[in-house]
Amino acid sequence: MKKGLIILVLLFIVLPTLLAQPFRFALVTDIHISKNPTSVEDLQNSVKQINATPNIDFVLVTGDITEEGDRNSLQIAHDILNGLKAKYYIILGNHETKWSESGVTAFSHIFGAERFEFEHNGFLFLGFNSGPLMRMADGHVSPQDITWLKEELSKAGKEKPVILATHYPLQDGDVDNWFDVTDAVRPYNIRAFLGGHYHSNRFLSYDGIPGILNRSNLRAKDSVGGYSVYDVTPDSIIVYEHKIGSEMKEWASLSLQKKYYDEKGASNKYPDFSLNQTFSQVKESWIVRSGVGIYSSPAYADKKVYVGNDMGVLTCYELKSGKKLWAFQSGNRIVGTPAVEKGVVVFGSADKNIYGLNAKSGKVLWIVKASEPVLGAVTIENGIAYIGASDHTFRAIEIKTGKVCWAYNQVKGYIETRPLIEGNKVIFGAWDNTLYALDKTDGKELWKWTGGLTRMHFSPAAVWPVAAYGKVFITDPERAMTAIDLETGETVWRTKQSMVRETISLSEDKKRVYSKTMNDSIVCFAAQGNKPHQLWASNVGFGYEHAPSMPVEKDGIVFGSTKSGLIFALKPLTGKVLWKHKVGNSLISTVVPLNRHQVLFTATGGEIGLLEWIEKK
Repeated sequence: MKKGLIILVLLFIVLPTLLAQPFRFALVTDIHISKNPTSVEDLQNSVKQINATPNIDFVLVTGDITEEGDRNSLQIAHDILNGLKAKYYIILGNHETKWSESGVTAFSHIFGAERFEFEHNGFLFLGFNSGPLMRMADGHVSPQDITWLKEELSKAGKEKPVILATHYPLQDGDVDNWFDVTDAVRPYNIRAFLGGHYHSNRFLSYDGIPGILNRSNLRAKDSVGGYSVYDVTPDSIIVYEHKIGSEMKEWASLSLQKKYYDEKGASNKYPDFSLNQTFSQVKESWIVRSGVGIYSSPAYADKKVYVGNDMGVLTCYELKSGKKLWAFQSGNRIVGTPAVEKGVVVFGSADKNIYGLNAKSGKVLWIVKASEPVLGAVTIENGIAYIGASDHTFRAIEIKTGKVCWAYNQVKGYIETRPLIEGNKVIFGAWDNTLYALDKTDGKELWKWTGGLTRMHFSPAAVWPVAAYGKVFITDPERAMTAIDLETGETVWRTKQSMVRETISLSEDKKRVYSKTMNDSIVCFAAQGNKPHQLWASNVGFGYEHAPSMPVEKDGIVFGSTKSGLIFALKPLTGKVLWKHKVGNSLISTVVPLNRHQVLFTATGGEIGLLEWIEKK
C-alpha cells in the first residue's frame, strides 16, 4: 500500500473522532440501594452534586442499582435518578440479574429497557447486560445481545467512535464469553468499555480494548460516596473521580488518536478444548445453537426434548436428531425447568402465567394466572404439577385440566427451585432463608426450616432438595450441607467441611448424596446416620465453581456440569473420573442423563445438545 493511501486510511478512521465536539458526562455505578439508609443518601448526594456540576450533558448508570434486585429498591433508585437535570441511561448489574423476584422483568418495567443506544456529538454509546441471569455463574452476555450489538455497530459503520457500557469487566474470569464480545466489536472504532463491579477505579485492557472500571457510589469506608466524570475532548478522554463535597481528581486518560488494539484478532486466551481429545470416546451426537440464552435444564419424554429460553419460547426437539418440531411463544422469559407427564408439558413464565401444553403439538391446553412472574421449576407426580411463583404462592395443579388443587400463599420470598415430592410432602426453598414442607394433598404447612440463616443471599433457594433415610438434604450459599429431619424439620446435622454451595443429589440406591464443591471437586456423603460422614472426594479439576447445577446419577454413572461449559462422568462408589467433555465456556444447567451412555444438556450460550459416550469394555 502506498504511503499516501495509508495516511488517507488512517485519517478516515481517526478524523471523525478528532472532529467531535467536546462534551462531559457523569458515570454512577454500584449504587446498591438496600435497607441501609446510607445507600439512599449516597445516591441522593450524587444526584445533587451532578446537578450542581457545570456542563454535564448526560449520565451513565452501569449496574448494581440494588442489593437484592427487588422491585421496591429499583423504584427507589428510579425516583432519585429522575431528579437528575441531565438525561440518564441505565443498565443492569449482577445484583439485578442474579437475584430478581421478577425474573429480571421489573427493571425494564421501571426504567424502560435492559439496554441503551444513543449518539452524542458524533459518538455512539451502547449499553447492555453482562449477567449472569438468575443462575449463579460468571457474567455472561446473551447471544441475542451480541446479535444486537453487531447490528447496531454495523449500522453505525466502522468510522464512528463508540463507547460501550457493561457492568462486568469484559475479561476472562469475569464474563465467560468475553472473547465473543471483543471479537464482535473489534472491527469497529471502539474507544473504551466503561463499567463497575469492583467498587474501585481501575484501568484494564480487554484484548487491547481499553476498559475503565469506576468506583462505587457507596461511601464504603469513607465518610462520603462518589462517582466519575468524563471529559471528551477533540483528542482525549479524561476520567475524574468526584467525591461528594470535593474537587474532581483526574485519575486516567485515553488518547482518541491512538489505536489500542488489532482489529483482526483477539488474544491467545481463548478457552481450551484440548481435553476433548483426551476423552475422545465422548461425542456430540447433535448440538443446536439457538442464538438465545437458556437458563433452565431440558425436560425429556417420549423421545422429545423440551427447552425454555430467554425470549420466552418453549421449543420441542426430536431426540434422535435435534430437529425442531414446534415452538410456543409465551409473553416473557422462561427460567424454570419444565416437566412432562401424560402428554402434557408444564412450565412457568415471567409473563405471570403457568402453561400446560399438548406435548405432541405445542397447543395450549390451559393457563393458570399468577399475580407475579413464575420462575419455579416444575415437578409432576401422578398427574399433579407442583410449582412456585414470585407472588408468594406455591401451587398444585391438575395437569389434565389446569385446575388448581390448592395454593399455599404464605411464602415470604420468591421461588425458583424444583420442588421435592417425598411421601406425603412437597418440599422447596425460597429466597427468604426458608425451606418449606407442605402436605402434598391439601397444601397445609407441616414445617419450616431456616437453620439460623440471616441473609437473603444465603437462602436454600436454588438447590433442588433430595431425601433419604428420613432426612432432607440441602446445600446453601453459606457453603454448608445440611440434613433435616423429614418429619419435624429439625436440623439433624450441618457441615461446612467441604465448601459446597447450591448443589445436591441422591444416588439411585438412595445410600449416598453428592455435591459439588467450590473448587475442583465432587464430594460424596453417606445418607444414613445422624452425623456427616464423607465417603469420598474426587478432584475433577474444574477450578473455581459456584453454579447451581446438580450432579445426577443414572444407570450407575454420576453426571455433572459446571459454569464453564464442562460435562463430566464419575463412578458412584469411588468418584473416579470416567470422562470430561467441554461443550462451550458458559454455564451448563443440570444435565438430563437418559442412560449411562447419553446425556442431554443446555447452556446459557444458547446450546442444546446430546452427548454420547462409547464405553470401553
